[in-house]
Amino acid sequence: MDKMIVYEDNVLLIIHKPAGIATQTSRVGQADMVSELKNYRKRKGEDTYIGVIHRLDQPVEGLLVFAKNQSAAEILSRQIQDKALKKSYLALVQGELAQNSGGKLTDFLQKDNRTNLSKVVKEGTNGAKKAVLNWNCRKTFQGKGCSMVEIELLTGRHHQIRVQFANAGMPLLGDMKYGTEASKALSKQLGVTNTCLLAYKLALLHPITGKFLEYQIEWREPLIQ
Repeated sequence: MDKMIVYEDNVLLIIHKPAGIATQTSRVGQADMVSELKNYRKRKGEDTYIGVIHRLDQPVEGLLVFAKNQSAAEILSRQIQDKALKKSYLALVQGELAQNSGGKLTDFLQKDNRTNLSKVVKEGTNGAKKAVLNWNCRKTFQGKGCSMVEIELLTGRHHQIRVQFANAGMPLLGDMKYGTEASKALSKQLGVTNTCLLAYKLALLHPITGKFLEYQIEWREPLIQ
């Protein structure tokens, strides 16, 4: 656990979550970050409260912030609503995109609780929620059929990035849920086994001091090197 901690004080924890572990789960016997952090606090003799502020999909690596008390959790949750807490991502997508291309994706997503999948639907569809993000192409891997994009989430919907990019014709490499046959074949060709999405940067205001905090992590994806 100590290796995952990027920042810690008496009211919050910023964690580097590895790919493959859930943020929180009710499945018996399955590891998740909330349980790990509660056990970590228990070993330290602390109160075991862990406030979940936002989540990352199980196959996704990256930065997460958790609150150590309810007051800090409420303040950080308001920052999410007010967009004062900013989350930025890097993704590898199918297609050799023009350098510095980009824009805004705005869709309406509907989640199917039976399958735990989301899809793009028409505005006004029952249960649909607006999903918005900004993106730009950071690098094109010439001859490899893919590009690295940077993404700023403006809303936090279920599987948002994966669904919106797949719908826009730029499915994420390694995504077995929303990828196309072509993107899955390319992923196999390139040796990509995990969903190529990294929550690489997190910026927020400290819930007590108001100090601006920003943290970044490096991507160890082989294609980036």
